[in-house]
Amino acid sequence: MDLLHTSKGELRRRFKQLRLSAQAQVADPLLQVALEQLPAAAASPGHIGLYWPLPGEADLRALAALEPWQTRLALPRVRHGCLQYCPWSPATPLEPDESGIPAPGGVAVLPAEQMSLLLVPALALDRQGIRLGYGGGWFDRLRSAPAWRAVPALAVLPRGCRVERLPRDPWDAPLHGWLDEHGLHWIEA
Repeated sequence: MDLLHTSKGELRRRFKQLRLSAQAQVADPLLQVALEQLPAAAASPGHIGLYWPLPGEADLRALAALEPWQTRLALPRVRHGCLQYCPWSPATPLEPDESGIPAPGGVAVLPAEQMSLLLVPALALDRQGIRLGYGGGWFDRLRSAPAWRAVPALAVLPRGCRVERLPRDPWDAPLHGWLDEHGLHWIEA
């Protein structure tokens, strides 16, 4: 399939199916890699941005069991049309955000300067760090601000969803690397 001449809608359908079919084989290895390799990647004292997993997405919430991450985790929420990160622990009350995804409710919003790493769900990722998501543009808009673009951001996806090149739009904000069932990978600048 010629990815550059395929609509993003068709690519989303294709990679969503590929990710769902790979989930049973990669879920446990991907979580194990995250538990082993992410603590060193997020050594600075800021918060680590997780995500609430949708069907087919790797569930990394077990990272909340790691010391000292129990007080350093954050979840995104969409409020007033913007993606924000808020402190999170398994005891934090959640409510659906504007996208219908469980998110922390009435808690403080974290600025980029208080974040050390963002883990971003992805349907696909190319060699330049361009991510194919669900099409809402939340992460690209967030990361259009220089302070947020400076926070290391890793796509989380199965290895089979990595491709040479995806179609891109002018607003696409490249990620710094990816996490898959084979390890943590940084994109060389």
